[in-house]
Amino acid sequence: MAKNPKLSVGDNAPDFTLPSDTEGEVSLSALQGQKFVLYFYPKDMTPGCTKQACDFRDNLDAFAQKGYAVYGVSPDPVERHAKFREKHDLNFPLLADTDHQVAEAFGVWREKTNYGRTYEGLVRSTFFVDADGKIEAIHDNVRATGHVGRLIRDL
Repeated sequence: MAKNPKLSVGDNAPDFTLPSDTEGEVSLSALQGQKFVLYFYPKDMTPGCTKQACDFRDNLDAFAQKGYAVYGVSPDPVERHAKFREKHDLNFPLLADTDHQVAEAFGVWREKTNYGRTYEGLVRSTFFVDADGKIEAIHDNVRATGHVGRLIRDL
């Protein structure tokens, strides 16, 4: 598989339409005129992804005060997202990128190595997108623990 494109600050965010666990479909065009955070995470119900999602949940007001909506994206299906949301009382939409096409467009579906095994997978990353659909900030290949706190400090 070819290496995915890398985006830069100032680039237009790739167009996307994904099913949401709460809002039907969410698309870049529907989000025009508002700022948002799109964070990509590997899998619902895993320790790191749960920690990160709960950190976003607990700090959602900090993002809202700066005018940002928050959306989580993973390859899990909507049904699993709904269970994840319910179990952890998440207060923001989760988007299902089951064919990882959006992750590829954002350049976060890449080669990974874990315990000596190489495979293609989602690299935990966060994008801030402005009201015009341009990327304001990129946090690539981040650790779940402490990530949301660092984002808030950077706001």
